[in-house]
Amino acid sequence: MLKTIKPFFILFISAGFFWACEDDLDLQPEDNRLTAETTFEDPESYKQFLAKLYASLAVSGQEGPAGDPDLIGLDEGFSQYLRLYWSMQELTTDEAVIGWNDGTIQDLHGQNWTAGNEFIRTMYSRIMYQVALTNEFLRQSTPELLESRGLAAEERENIARYRAEARFLRALHYYHALDLFGNVPFVTEEDAVGAFLPQQIKRPELFDYVESELLAIESEIVSANSNEYGRADQAAVWMLLSKLYLNAEVYTGEDHYTEALDYSERVINANYSLADDYQKLFLADNDSNGAQSEVIFPITFDGQETQSYGGMAFIIHASIGGDMDPEAFGVSSGWAGLRTTSALVNKFPDGADSEDNRALFFTEGQTKEIEDISSFNDGFAITKFKNVTVNGEQGSDDTGEFPDTDFPMFRLADAYLMYAEAHLRGGGGSQAAALGYVNELRERADANQIGSSDLNLDFILSERARELYWEAHRRSDLIRFNQFTENGVWPWKGNVPQGTTTESYRNLMPIPASDLGVNTNLEQNPGY
Repeated sequence: MLKTIKPFFILFISAGFFWACEDDLDLQPEDNRLTAETTFEDPESYKQFLAKLYASLAVSGQEGPAGDPDLIGLDEGFSQYLRLYWSMQELTTDEAVIGWNDGTIQDLHGQNWTAGNEFIRTMYSRIMYQVALTNEFLRQSTPELLESRGLAAEERENIARYRAEARFLRALHYYHALDLFGNVPFVTEEDAVGAFLPQQIKRPELFDYVESELLAIESEIVSANSNEYGRADQAAVWMLLSKLYLNAEVYTGEDHYTEALDYSERVINANYSLADDYQKLFLADNDSNGAQSEVIFPITFDGQETQSYGGMAFIIHASIGGDMDPEAFGVSSGWAGLRTTSALVNKFPDGADSEDNRALFFTEGQTKEIEDISSFNDGFAITKFKNVTVNGEQGSDDTGEFPDTDFPMFRLADAYLMYAEAHLRGGGGSQAAALGYVNELRERADANQIGSSDLNLDFILSERARELYWEAHRRSDLIRFNQFTENGVWPWKGNVPQGTTTESYRNLMPIPASDLGVNTNLEQNPGY
């Protein structure tokens, strides 16, 4: 689908949604430049616009890997959506550290960030940019506009399905805003394009909005497991609802564990299946090697078509250094940045020597404990993601710079664990089913089966780490289990080698100081 994007169209859309500076919004260009009226007469333009909405999760601008960025103010590689989101969810936790000293990046793991942190600011800006894009798509694809532009009935039906996907993507972005920032400026397609200061929506109300959007499109989007790979369908909606409900007590003070279990069960019953080999999920051909049967919603990457120094290029390159051989990972070089802490290693029986095949650590020349975060050799490296196929062949980019490996944002294993957790939290369901789902994952991992008495919330938190580490879930998990700030200690948390607790207000990220200075409708999150 990404190959359908036309460069002129991306340029038009990227400029078209920004606030107007002219008083006369009816001004027309004097030459033959495209306008919305002429561009959207072509039915294909709607699919191209939708492709841009998806592509913006994987690329950072109009010319990969750099040269025409969506956002200015931070390097294009750093400002890519997945790279930022992954950093927020992983570098702030026990699962990842980074050795670099770019700007304020060390403050993420140290949990001593401020409202001026440029990585937090750019995550916030990226989310708002994505929301703006989806809003514009929805403005330009109303049934009334489609009819006025003379589009045929079949074309209008297709575009109606595209609208459901766009609303899913906007709900996903607002979910990330809800989880990370809580109280954010709120804009929809109902707001006119023009210069104004958006009002701030409070976290419980944003929860309600995301829930209402997902419930509204549940019956409009294509059925589960039936859309083109890489595009959202009903199962992706259910998965996001499961996550929303599982975290509802954090977001609103009221639990929704019954609903979390219900929607995770819908995903489980939607004809997905676990990949037969855990490692297949994280290889260059994970869209075709059998792993796709488990993946519900990926961020897709292609070494030829989605070139970026963020995303999977960052995750794979930056995790290679020391005595590691980049060629074994299907890339040209290692960036010697990312490792993990002993807290993750210790979650596996026998640590890095565990028979659990999810324990994908590189230990040669590495120390388990971290004395110096800036030294790549301090801390075990992670070998989970690779740009090679099941046959050991490098991805499609001959240079070895840009991977083909897709990022599994939502997959069936997570639904299994959410069902088990929601059950343990009083959401109903069956203890036998919950135990069965957990043991299915452990059987694939060659880990010992557990009994009913072993299945408790502490076990679930650790099992989520063993199954899902480096998949951008950990921060949210730790907050839900009250282990992120005032409880829970791991190496270098609080910027001390042994780790320490931090203030609970850091369960929310700050509203960037730069936005507070512009939008007088915004109030800072408590503590900052």
